[in-house]
Amino acid sequence: MDDDKKDEVYDEFYDCVNMQPKELDEWLDTEDSKSVGDSDSGESTGHEMGRHIVDIKNTKKDDLTDTQYEQMEKVVGYVHRHLSQKPDGDIEHSDWRYSLMNWGHDPMKDDG
Repeated sequence: MDDDKKDEVYDEFYDCVNMQPKELDEWLDTEDSKSVGDSDSGESTGHEMGRHIVDIKNTKKDDLTDTQYEQMEKVVGYVHRHLSQKPDGDIEHSDWRYSLMNWGHDPMKDDG
C-alpha cells in the first residue's frame, strides 16, 4: 500500500471509529459485546477486530504496520456496510449496534 493510500485509509478509519481505546476495551469485556457476531473459534470476528482496533489506536501513525493498515481498511468497509443496514426502531440495545461497537463505532454517538 503506497503512502497516499495509507493516508486515505488512516483518515477514513479515524472517521469511522468513534470509540476511544479505553471505552472500546471496556465494551469488549461485556457480555453484550461477546453475544454478537459469527464465531468459529469462540470469539467473533468483530470482537477480535475490536482488540486490534484498540492496539491500532494506541499505536503512533509512523509505527503502524502494513497488517494494521489492512485491518483498518476492513474496519472502514465493515462500518460503512453495516451502517447502511440500520434497522427500524430503537437501536440502543440492538445486536446491530452491539456489532458496530465491536468494530469501534457506536452509532448512538451519531445521533447525540
